[in-house]
Amino acid sequence: MPVTTIDGHEIHVDDEGFMTVYDEWDETVGKSLAAAIGVEMTDEHWGPIRFLRQDFKSESVTPTLRRVSTVGGFDTKKLFELFPKKPAKKMAYIAGLPKPHGCV
Repeated sequence: MPVTTIDGHEIHVDDEGFMTVYDEWDETVGKSLAAAIGVEMTDEHWGPIRFLRQDFKSESVTPTLRRVSTVGGFDTKKLFELFPKKPAKKMAYIAGLPKPHGCV
């Protein structure tokens, strides 16, 4: 499994760059991952990211965009504004979680 270095942390990733070890993530790493894909994190961005982390911990699967909206209570249109083009994939990447099922 590939290993990369982000902000001085050795991070295990899959072939697409998604983190594979839940506990290697912290918000500093998340901020660096966001910057790498052109997302500048604000307080609005951290809400859905923290929801993804919490939901993954209890469900053992990366939440879909629909779940983030219906269970997490985040407006889908706003998620597209915060994480343009592919919000589910970008949120999972920043949150240090596997790519959601159904994302290409």
